[in-house]
Amino acid sequence: METYVDGFVLPLPKDGIEKYKEMATTAATVWLDHGALEYRECLLDDATCHDMVGFPALAGAKEGETVVFAYVVYKSREDRDAVNAKVMADPRLNCEGCPFDYKRMAYGGFKTIVSA
Repeated sequence: METYVDGFVLPLPKDGIEKYKEMATTAATVWLDHGALEYRECLLDDATCHDMVGFPALAGAKEGETVVFAYVVYKSREDRDAVNAKVMADPRLNCEGCPFDYKRMAYGGFKTIVSA
């Protein structure tokens, strides 16, 4: 099955981790309720990388910040578009008091080219 993935990378203040986790738990429910196949929010645990760009640099993380890598899997791009339209209209999602600066978040939609 060829799926479609939305990916996100964002810097997160370390003192906002618990609030972010609460927000992400609600978001997971909303996306899955509207048809997403999988929803993941991952907190940076190991930033060791030699001769590569690390996620803190990629995300522009500052002192006191960590990095979140997140993704949502859909059946197809068309399905993603339909699911996201429903998600954006869902009143359970509210970014007021969001624990991160969404303007610093990187986002993209990706075609799956290998799935194992």
